[in-house]
Amino acid sequence: MSMVSLDLSPLIRPKYTIPTTVKVLDLGGNAVSEVSLPPQFLEPIRPDLILRAYISALTAKLQPKGTDPMAGKRTTAVSFGIGLGLARVPRVKGSLWPTARFAPNVVKGRRAHPPKVEKVLHERINKRERRKAIRSAIAATAIKDLITARGHIVEKVPQIPLIVSDDFERIGVMADLKKALMSLGLWDDIERVAERIRVRSGKGKMRGRRYKEGKSLLIVVSTVDAPVIKVARNLPGVDAVPVRNLSVLYLAPGGVPGRLTVWTLSAIEELRRGLFMG
Repeated sequence: MSMVSLDLSPLIRPKYTIPTTVKVLDLGGNAVSEVSLPPQFLEPIRPDLILRAYISALTAKLQPKGTDPMAGKRTTAVSFGIGLGLARVPRVKGSLWPTARFAPNVVKGRRAHPPKVEKVLHERINKRERRKAIRSAIAATAIKDLITARGHIVEKVPQIPLIVSDDFERIGVMADLKKALMSLGLWDDIERVAERIRVRSGKGKMRGRRYKEGKSLLIVVSTVDAPVIKVARNLPGVDAVPVRNLSVLYLAPGGVPGRLTVWTLSAIEELRRGLFMG
């Protein structure tokens, strides 16, 4: 019996469609030109790979810790054996009421399972996997469905992906930045995060982690010297980062792709030079 092969490629549609050409907006939200998106925006969305790269980047910041291997073991205590009506734990010799030592459940005893320095905390990832995950996270910033699924407010945003002129990088005053964000329809999302800042439960309040704050806008600029970086860090949930320092930690907080992102025109041109490719 012969099998007939059918070509189903015309019937298979991609789950997400990304435009190849988008408008460049000025600080007032008006279109001034058009630009074609670099190939990083055309990468297939891989949530599994993005989560793996996120865990790798997150665990890379953990510092190994452990206890002294001999802690609780520096004693000459020995067990007295059976038949004395006493528990068979090691006890200090030469005392009328011998106190227990060495055992995990006694005072001044060792810990049963102490933290060990040799424990592997960092989940490593291949270089090409990490680059592919970054490209996939970049492509997710151009899909409106993923952005709204993260909880961002984008009703007033003129277009996704949002690309602005280089004047945005030169903003050095908070009043000018707020005016530009309101013109681009991004201020509502910042207010969403500001209203949900809350005090952390537990002892973390005493350890420099008193407040829990969500993630809002990501601003991607072309250079580390852009004045808007210092201004934007005063806004709740807003991150401003040079395009060469992009990572999954910025593009997909919590390992969830689709962060609301503003790209400057120069940052797009930097991507076009082959960043995160290969």
